[in-house]
Formats: sequence, structure tokens, C-alpha cells
Amino acid sequence: MSTLTDRPLSEASTEEIYRELLLRYDEDPTRDGLLKTPERMEKAMAFLTKGYKQDPTEILRGALFDVDYDEMVIVKDIEFYSLCEHHLLPFFGKAHIAYIPDGKVIGLSKMPRLVDVFSRRLQVQERLTRQIADAIVDAIRPQGVAVIMEARHLCMMMRGVEKQNSATVTSAMLGVFKEQQQTRNEFLSLVRSGKL
Repeated sequence: MSTLTDRPLSEASTEEIYRELLLRYDEDPTRDGLLKTPERMEKAMAFLTKGYKQDPTEILRGALFDVDYDEMVIVKDIEFYSLCEHHLLPFFGKAHIAYIPDGKVIGLSKMPRLVDVFSRRLQVQERLTRQIADAIVDAIRPQGVAVIMEARHLCMMMRGVEKQNSATVTSAMLGVFKEQQQTRNEFLSLVRSGKL
């Protein structure tokens, strides 16, 4: 029995496929406001899924430094935008990442880039959270990593239950953040504080 992934891709361009979608929704893709919509949709989806073409390991390897530091490093309030793989609707929010080095640190600007790599794929928030934590572990083998992601999901806000004020929070606690409650509590306290 063949599956969808066994079938060859359509010969139609992505623009043509988007144009057909507009027709299926009883729209006229030749009217002024929609004339360039298939082209814009193609560019938008390429941007929103560009994480598939990026290697998180390569990004992190570009900024690893030997440093004699073994205290918590936190980058918080990292904005992210992703697409829910179930409905292709956006979810967005903030990521908070901490790690305790074991001889190596990551350049601070690489943390938001790492979030972008994984969020620019079709995702579920739970997997996204864990992928970020695992990538840091793979790159520098720290004493521990903690990731918390807070997001609003348009698939819940615009359709289905239509709950506009609900937020989803996920976490991944690895190493000392999982094993030591004091370390985990320190991270949670620092994330909750509004101080820079």
C-alpha cells in the first residue's frame, strides 16, 4: 500500500497550488487584491519553514568558547513564531533558556538563532521545547539545561474552543535542573522576575 510520501510531487508550481486553493475557497485569484497572493503565500511559507534548511549544530558550533564559568547563564524573553503542524496556524510567544556550563559557553546571540531554527518548522510546542534543550546538550555537554516556552496558539484562539486568553507553557529540564530542586527553583525565580 502506497503512502502520500511515496507519491511523486505534483508538477504544478507552489504558486499554482496556492492559486488552486483560492479557487477551491470560491475566490477569484485574478481579482486585484488576490492577483499576487499565490506568489506572496509561496514566499511567506518558504520563510516560515526555513528552519528545515538550517543546521542547529552548525549555528552553535560557530560560537562556542572555552570559559572557566560554572554559574547559570540565562537568556529570557526570546520572541518566537511558529506554525502548528496540526492546522498550519501560528503559535507565538517567548522562550526562556538557561544552562550551567561545564567548560564551554555559547555566544549569547546564538540562543535566539537556535530558537528560530526549530520554530521555523511545522511544530508542536512540546517538541519545540525539547529540541532546543537537546541541541544545547549536544553542543556543549553542560551540567544542565532548562527551557520554558510560553505561547498563544491561534488554532485555539481563532477556531475550535476559541479561547483568546489561554496560554500554553511547556518546559524541558535536563541535568542539574531536573535533579536539583534548588537549581530549578533559582531558574524559575529568575524567569518570573521582571528584572533584567
